[in-house]
Amino acid sequence: MAAAHEAHWRRIGGGVLRVIVVWAVSTLTLLALAGILPDFQLQSDDGDSITRTAVTAVWGAGAFGLLSALVWPLVVRALLLVPALVLGLLVFFLNGSLLLVALWLIPDGRGEAEPESAVIVAAVMSAVASATSTALAVRDDNAYRRRLYRLAGRRHARVERDPGGPPGTVFLQLDGVGHDTLRTALAAGLMPTVAEWAATTHRLTPWRTDWSSQTGASQLALLHGTNHDVPAFRWYEKDTGRLMVSNRPASAVELQRRAAERTGDPGLLAGGGASRGNLFGGGAEQLALVLSVSARRGPGTRSRAGYFAYFRDPANATRTAVSYAAEVVREIGQSVRARLRGDTPRVPRGGLYPFVRAFATVVERDVVVAAVMGDVLAGRRAVYADFVAYDEVAHHSGPHSRDAFRVLERIDRCVALIARAAEHAPRPYRIVLLSDHGQSPGETFESAYGLTLRDLVRVCCGLPVPRRARHSPSGAEARGALRSALHRPDGLEEGERPGGRPARGAEPVVLASGNLGLIAFPDAPHRMSREEIDRRHPALLPTLAGHPGIGFLLVRSERYGSVVLAPGGFEAAVDDLTDTSGPLAVFGPGTAEAVRRTDSFPHVADIMVNSMYDPKTGCVHAFEDQIGSHGGLGGEQARPFLLWPAGLTPPVADGMPLTGAEALHRVLRRWLREAGPEEPDEPDDVDAPAAQEREPRPDVRPGAALPVVDGLAPDKNS
Repeated sequence: MAAAHEAHWRRIGGGVLRVIVVWAVSTLTLLALAGILPDFQLQSDDGDSITRTAVTAVWGAGAFGLLSALVWPLVVRALLLVPALVLGLLVFFLNGSLLLVALWLIPDGRGEAEPESAVIVAAVMSAVASATSTALAVRDDNAYRRRLYRLAGRRHARVERDPGGPPGTVFLQLDGVGHDTLRTALAAGLMPTVAEWAATTHRLTPWRTDWSSQTGASQLALLHGTNHDVPAFRWYEKDTGRLMVSNRPASAVELQRRAAERTGDPGLLAGGGASRGNLFGGGAEQLALVLSVSARRGPGTRSRAGYFAYFRDPANATRTAVSYAAEVVREIGQSVRARLRGDTPRVPRGGLYPFVRAFATVVERDVVVAAVMGDVLAGRRAVYADFVAYDEVAHHSGPHSRDAFRVLERIDRCVALIARAAEHAPRPYRIVLLSDHGQSPGETFESAYGLTLRDLVRVCCGLPVPRRARHSPSGAEARGALRSALHRPDGLEEGERPGGRPARGAEPVVLASGNLGLIAFPDAPHRMSREEIDRRHPALLPTLAGHPGIGFLLVRSERYGSVVLAPGGFEAAVDDLTDTSGPLAVFGPGTAEAVRRTDSFPHVADIMVNSMYDPKTGCVHAFEDQIGSHGGLGGEQARPFLLWPAGLTPPVADGMPLTGAEALHRVLRRWLREAGPEEPDEPDDVDAPAAQEREPRPDVRPGAALPVVDGLAPDKNS
């Protein structure tokens, strides 16, 4: 009892000491800024003594710290319905306003600052206070644990870890990272945390995607058990006249509904799970930044509450806003250097892309990390989170570029931070890393041959080609997340009317999903046959099938059933295809079955087009503006990875391939079952984290700053 009593007072004393030190450092920072900035002063107009000025600084630093701790969370909560990206930009101005209030509270009106100076002072003060608080907790495990518990929204840090209880599972999806790319990054020492796991506690294996090698198809199957009738990233449905796009909220809602209807199961994360930063919910009760619920309004659908959980701390908000601006500048600099070096292949990287990239690599990353840390500290049974940063950068810089590998370094630090939080969780956790697809490099189809696929189809159909063709929007998942964060409606695709219908029904709808192209004739209510297409446009199929940039076509034949056409006059019925001969042999094992499966989908396009693939270089030709692409067959895009703890049962028997996202879903489900039955009730003193679908909690304890993502909070052995 005496020892416990002594430890209790030691903790109180340590806490008081930290408050005093942070206050003192903030006071010195305020004095330094007053000496540097001409429009910021802590003295009266007649001047003050050094002692009086110091007292004024103490008042100002204390008032600002108190306002930041008490008022900031309430202000951010009131602005929760403001678009998340706009909230990030408002951070500086809100923080500056708090400083002006703090200066107003100084006796005798000695504090004064111009608004622009207040913004700078507030940002520096928040960053310094956060860094000081973190540094003081370096060798204090209890302080570090309490800090993490506050992140989870717990009132008390007294829940004991139960090493014998059922373990939780965290699935971290590294979007777009292929198996070979990961191995290269590990060998180069770019991902030390993941490299250590792969060498000791975990096992690494590749798996093969379906024909549609993109997040919409893969993640739908991983979370909901099926990706039936998802032929591509975007496709046209003749029966409804609707254009489906995987990263549109409305399409994501419909795909999730169809999957649940087909399987009769809510998803992988049902029964106490959490879904973070994904296209789909997976049946989770806790949702943050999930695209399929982002379009809905009202209680219980606030997937953007994850932004509140992060931005309610002014230090986090300031750090992320600064990092966001730095990332925009970094992308502009990298783009300029690529042009000056004459790098090839290269795609345009101007316009809004620097801001989209910064959102994916900074804002979404930070918010997802915070949400996952809250989940493990709250003891969630299963968590599935997606990191889209690498995928977004690799599309425009190339999957093997220095820019993309730098992103992997930062993702590794995020993984390390989550693993460290799991060490303080009330239950043991197993962390599984996986990717939904890879990326294949290559020059775009338009760059290589002077025409887009859409232009080529229109020429073959005798239709005019616009002098300035509008390029298809990127298929990157980050663009959908950014639209959701901005509360923007779904953007229109090329040739589409509002409402998701094609502009002119008699003209072909040509859609791109990486190096997979889809051609549909909307005026025909059924899937058109080869014979019908030949009668209407006799030059179309021969031109496409013989084009050097196209690997093969899939089209229905009235006489032979569905057939594959390829250069050199190749033609074969789908049922006769093999992986060892013909044009499909270059694409590797499992290709023929993948084509047959897609051919059975109700909404398969009239003509499915897969670009060429060069096995010597690993290159494909994307039908959109991407030099790193995925969506079809060919190369690393169809070969993602799975890294799992060695204590789990192997995904498949030795020597057997792991093929298809649906098969991988069954593996993930098996691993969750192996964890054992879940206890019905959570501990009484554990509150759900604010980064979720429910109403966020405003009663956050002061000082709940998140550990820095890009500079991990060190432990006592640092």
